[in-house]
Amino acid sequence: MRARDLIVLISVILIVAMLIIPLPSWLLSILIMMNITLALLVLLVSMNMTEPLQLSVFPSLLLLMTLFRLGLNVSTTRSILSHGHAGGVVEVFGSFVVGGNVVVGIVIFLILIIIQFIVITKGSERVSEVAARFTLDAMPGKQMSIDADLNAGMISEHEARARREKVGREADFYGAMDGASKFVKGDAIAGIIIVMINLIVGIVIGMMQQGLGIAEAANRYSLLTVGDGIVSQIPALLITTATGIVVTRAASDGNLGSDITSQLMAYPKMLYVAGGTIFLLGLFTPIHDMLTISIAALLVFGGYSFSKVPDGEPPDLSEMEEEIQADDMKSPESVVNLLNIDPIEFEFGYGLIPLADANQGGDLLDRIVMIRRQLAIELGLVIPVVRIRDNIQLQPNEYRLKIKGSEMARGEVLLDHYLAMSPGVEDESVEGIDTIEPSFGLPAKWITEDMKAQAEIFGYTVVDPPSVVSTHITEIIKSNAGELLGRQETKQLIEHLKESYPILVEEVTPNPLTIGEIQKVLAKLLKEKVSVRNLPVIFETLADFGKITSDTDVLAEYVRQALARQITSQYANPGDSLKVVTLSGRAEKVMAEGVQQTEHGNYLSLDPAVSQQILESIASQVEQLSLMEQTPIILCSPAVRMYVRQLTERYFPHIPILSYNELEANVEVQSVGVVTIE
Repeated sequence: MRARDLIVLISVILIVAMLIIPLPSWLLSILIMMNITLALLVLLVSMNMTEPLQLSVFPSLLLLMTLFRLGLNVSTTRSILSHGHAGGVVEVFGSFVVGGNVVVGIVIFLILIIIQFIVITKGSERVSEVAARFTLDAMPGKQMSIDADLNAGMISEHEARARREKVGREADFYGAMDGASKFVKGDAIAGIIIVMINLIVGIVIGMMQQGLGIAEAANRYSLLTVGDGIVSQIPALLITTATGIVVTRAASDGNLGSDITSQLMAYPKMLYVAGGTIFLLGLFTPIHDMLTISIAALLVFGGYSFSKVPDGEPPDLSEMEEEIQADDMKSPESVVNLLNIDPIEFEFGYGLIPLADANQGGDLLDRIVMIRRQLAIELGLVIPVVRIRDNIQLQPNEYRLKIKGSEMARGEVLLDHYLAMSPGVEDESVEGIDTIEPSFGLPAKWITEDMKAQAEIFGYTVVDPPSVVSTHITEIIKSNAGELLGRQETKQLIEHLKESYPILVEEVTPNPLTIGEIQKVLAKLLKEKVSVRNLPVIFETLADFGKITSDTDVLAEYVRQALARQITSQYANPGDSLKVVTLSGRAEKVMAEGVQQTEHGNYLSLDPAVSQQILESIASQVEQLSLMEQTPIILCSPAVRMYVRQLTERYFPHIPILSYNELEANVEVQSVGVVTIE
């Protein structure tokens, strides 16, 4: 245990001891001075902090110091009533500070109580209550603002996490201060009661036990009681003042002293006005001229000193910022930072700024937050932050999406129009600008708001521009999810899984499979839009087959078969038959014979003419199914599934290729076409 922690523990034990064990007068004097010193230290710290969270321990510190002060009151009361004295400090405050006059001492004590209880404590309590309420009400908005900045690329994940923690700590702090201010209020009430007890009981004890006259008993115990009350109320007043400073402190770059001097003296001409007013006050009233002239001269001198900055305006920082930026550009670190590539970038022309500007009603940032959450559920992958920026090189209504620095998609939207997609039969009365829906390549029209209701009547699917953009972003990220999963992201997924399945993770990595090999397996699944959210099942399969082979293509096939229930539910609706295109026996045989095995893995090697026949047959079947408004799915044997995928992924990347082992036994499969070769 560190020495600082030990000091705090000993202090708490000492507080408990003061409540039980009588302390000698010399020790009481030391503890009273320590109480005043600690209160002064807390006040000075509260004045020099720039935000309340820099003294986040203040509510607990307030409780301990209140308890310490009450423990001192108990000890001094015991000493006064038992021995007729309470140490040199109490007697000095009772005689020297108030001049030995009991009436003056009582008046000073009552004034201190009124200032502390009615003025400062009451105000601090109200400020704490309102601050706690508004801080809690503002939490959702602050969280959304942090998410928006994160999606805009203005802050990193680490900075976002730190800001979220700060928001939570602010709410906890102001909630604690709301309750801690009651300690100060109770302390003031306890001070009044303790003084009354000391005064009344002390006079009774002096008369009945010590044989003193009423005048002598009243004089002795009154001075001790008043001294004890004042010596306890001075540090209490300091702590109360510190409480008020902490709860009323707004966020600032400077401490209280610098803020007061900089803001109060921001208008030096007002010092001339104040000086002139004081001079006239001395001139036309009986107030001594020397006093008013001295104060007026001091104000005029202060105004002259502060007016060296013209008109009280703050210095122009633009030149300083430019110099700093120029210096930064000269440093080698600035060049290194230019090498960073954002995983996902969304750029748009100036005409689409209202999409992302919340002040103009844009909700693109909120939509991207929802997209990341949706894809995390669908794919089991934490999508990186999407950096959003405008680009003057693009057309005003144009946007583009880049993944790892490469452009993956480009589109154009008209903010004052709606995108209407035909139900299959177009109506000539629905007029608009012909275009292509960017996500799925369907023919569509940009229509005005006046035409929207008519288009919906004729069965058109009408979508607003923000939905068009967010859908396009979603589909592009889905299609390229495999590229977004690197070794670092795989490591994060493994660490998350290890929290719940530590034995399973240890059995898979680092032996027999490295993180890189696991990443390749997961990337192959994501490339074919198979969710990797069910990591326990995936790792169970890798644990079973990772000792047999390290070929990531083969391991991915085993994982797909283990995820048969998930894949089946992805493509087959309950109660409906699954319509598929199958491969003929000859086609599968030719492909199986064309597999070449090497030490670096297996690959498909077919005669170009045969490959052309297979691709043309697939294209013919896909066209027929499209006319029937059915989604094409190719079904083949497990032995050739991944080779069919290798052959077709360049030409038909969006067509699912399934094997028989990837479908549940209770699913009814209906073949609606066959891929054949001559």
